[in-house]
Amino acid sequence: MNLSQAIEHASAFVFPGFLTDDETLIAERERNEEAIGLLMSAWMAAPSGQETFSFDLVRNLADRNRASCDSFGIERLRDVAPATLARKLSDDDLVRGVAALQHRSADEVRRSAGVACADLGIAYTERPVSGTVCGIDIETTDRDPARGYIINVGLEFMDLSPKAKPEHPFSGYCGIPDIYADKGVPLAFVHHISWEDLEGKRPLRQNKKMQRAILAALEMYPYMAHNASFEDSWFMLQIDGYAEARKAGRIVPIDTRDICRRIDPEYKTLPHDSRPAALESWALRRGTLKRHQKETHLGLEDVDLMFRTVQAEFSERNMFTA
Repeated sequence: MNLSQAIEHASAFVFPGFLTDDETLIAERERNEEAIGLLMSAWMAAPSGQETFSFDLVRNLADRNRASCDSFGIERLRDVAPATLARKLSDDDLVRGVAALQHRSADEVRRSAGVACADLGIAYTERPVSGTVCGIDIETTDRDPARGYIINVGLEFMDLSPKAKPEHPFSGYCGIPDIYADKGVPLAFVHHISWEDLEGKRPLRQNKKMQRAILAALEMYPYMAHNASFEDSWFMLQIDGYAEARKAGRIVPIDTRDICRRIDPEYKTLPHDSRPAALESWALRRGTLKRHQKETHLGLEDVDLMFRTVQAEFSERNMFTA
C-alpha cells in the first residue's frame, strides 16, 4: 500500500455490518492499520500547514478499525502485536521534556545529552527542575489505540518542589459498546474496571466535552506519564486536536519511566525480568509504596503514586531549585 492508496482506503465508505466473516474482518483490520501507519507518518513529516489531508481522516479510520475489532472479538487479538502503539518517545521528545522541566533551550539540553541521547541522564540532573506539570494516566481495553477504548482517565497538577501536593484532581470513566455488557470489560484482570463502572457512560470518542477538557489540560502545562509514549499514542488517535497541538509544539510529554531508567542508579543493578522501571517497582524502591502494597492501575491513583515517586527521586538527586 502506498500513500495514495492509504488515503483512498481511509476515505472509502465501509458499513461495518457488511464485514461478517473472520477472513474479511482480518483483512480489513490489517489494511486499516497499514493505512493508519502510512497516514500518520506522512502527516507528521509534512511541514505544518502543508499536509495534504486532515488528521481527522486518520482518527476516523481508527474509529472504523475499532468497530471491526469489536465485531471480530478484541479478545482474539490479545496476542497480535499492536500496530499503532509507539514503544518510546523520540529522542527529540525526551530532550524537549528535559528542557521544559529546567526552563532552558532544547539545543542546550541536546548538547549535554550527546549523540543518541547517551548522556541524557546527565542532562536531567545538571540543572534544577521547577514549575507546574500535569500528571495523567489512562486505563484502556487493549494495548493498541486503534483497537481499544480509553475507559478511565485520571489527571492532576503539581508544582515541582519537595513538599508540594497535587491539586485539582479529575477522574472520569468512559463507556464502551454494549456488546461488552455480556462479554465483560476487556483487560479487567489488569484494571479491575467492571461493566457497572462504565454503564451509561459515553465513549471518549463521542464525548467532545471531555476531549476538549483533557486537551486543554495537556496544552496548559507539560504533562508527565509513566511510559508517556502509551498515553501519547492513545491521545493521537482518540482526542480531537491532540495530534495537531502536538505537532505544533503546544504539547510536551515527559516520560517518568525514562527518568527512572536514567537517573535511578538502582535500576541498572536489578534484573530485567524484575521490571525495575515499572512504576510499582520504582515506587517500592523509593518508599512511596509499602512492601505489602500494589499499584492500583486506576488513573488518578496511579498519577498520585507517580507524582510522589518522582518527588522522592528528585529529592534524592537534589534536583529541585535550591
